[in-house]
Amino acid sequence: MEKFDFATPPKKVKWFLKPIINLIVNPKIKKVKPDITYIGTENIKGPFLLLANHNAFLDFIVAEHVLKDNEANYVVAIDGFLNRKWLLQNVGCIAKRKFTMDFMLIKNLKHAIKMGNVAAIYPEARYSLCGTTALLPKSIGKLAKLLDVPVVTLICHGHHINSPFWNSSHERNVKPQETYKLLLTQEELRNLDVDQINERIVEEFQYDDFKWQLDNKIEVNEENRAEGLHRVLYKCPVCNDEFSMTSYGSHLKCCKCNSEWEMNKYGQLESSTKTFTHIPSWYEWERKCVREEIKNNSYSSSLLDCTIDSIPNDKFIHLGKGKMIHDMNGFKLYTKDYDGNELVVERKISEMYSLHIEYQYLFKHGDCVDLNTEQDTYYIYPEGKFNVTKMALATEELYFNELEQKGIKIQKGLA
Repeated sequence: MEKFDFATPPKKVKWFLKPIINLIVNPKIKKVKPDITYIGTENIKGPFLLLANHNAFLDFIVAEHVLKDNEANYVVAIDGFLNRKWLLQNVGCIAKRKFTMDFMLIKNLKHAIKMGNVAAIYPEARYSLCGTTALLPKSIGKLAKLLDVPVVTLICHGHHINSPFWNSSHERNVKPQETYKLLLTQEELRNLDVDQINERIVEEFQYDDFKWQLDNKIEVNEENRAEGLHRVLYKCPVCNDEFSMTSYGSHLKCCKCNSEWEMNKYGQLESSTKTFTHIPSWYEWERKCVREEIKNNSYSSSLLDCTIDSIPNDKFIHLGKGKMIHDMNGFKLYTKDYDGNELVVERKISEMYSLHIEYQYLFKHGDCVDLNTEQDTYYIYPEGKFNVTKMALATEELYFNELEQKGIKIQKGLA
């Protein structure tokens, strides 16, 4: 099976594709009318490193808008190249398998800088599950130092509220706010060590879209504003059941104990249960519960039947049925390869600091886990009782637990 060629250097955007990009970006910007604050970036020219937070496809639209005449090479996950490899390569995109070591990526980013382009990265590497900051790789400071160009950030507020990851079927007509900022000049970059650079980046990346919505009194009045939220808020804080949450209209409900919450027009939860009002607080409570399981050495997804597709190149290959487990040792996937031979894919805890998941992926095909190796990407659709959100939280907490056991220093917000 032919594998994706990550060694091919990124290209400049083909001249005949630039008008198409403008046809996509300009009408969207005109419709959304983002409120953009420029700090030291009014007339900035490439090459530079752009770091942006990640909540929705609108992130790319706004990035292209603020970059103006600066040409960018975006790092895009391999699934972004599905059935459009030629197009993405010819608009300069750089392919990457999520949460894997990739030395070719560094080479390709250096090539982008050498061409005078912007090296554009979404370091959270996945859409935020509930509009708050995801983990950043500690290697980001090293990369900035290595590229030796100014570091610019684009932090967007409201993109998650406009199109939440747990229900991105349509937009909510929310006017977002963005800050496009020169975070580090080349001189500052050279005078700071890697830890200091990381601290500056982590500090800049702190955001909470639901707090932003409440603080700015942003109304979302649509009747179905809570539909899909149970995929993130999977555990009932009243009876602690993990498999009975559902959502409909503007409501969340536990079908086991019948506790119910209503999501008001400002994105806050109202309930007689006196539990959580702020969605990210509920999510972080779920993280705490997973952490306790790990500390007690009791975390396990159990062995799950699953359906598996893979992406060796730019198309899905159906591998059929298999089994998967996520436990205190990491991930193990049991399936068959392209020739029908038995295949075991193992990802140890130390190899993955985070996990990409999808909700109702590809036209409601199902919730799935995106498991990557250096050679392949597996989209795994578990069956039975499971929570992909819990697996994502557990992946991060298992990683940090292993670091703690080894006595390795943990820097806030980094993995």
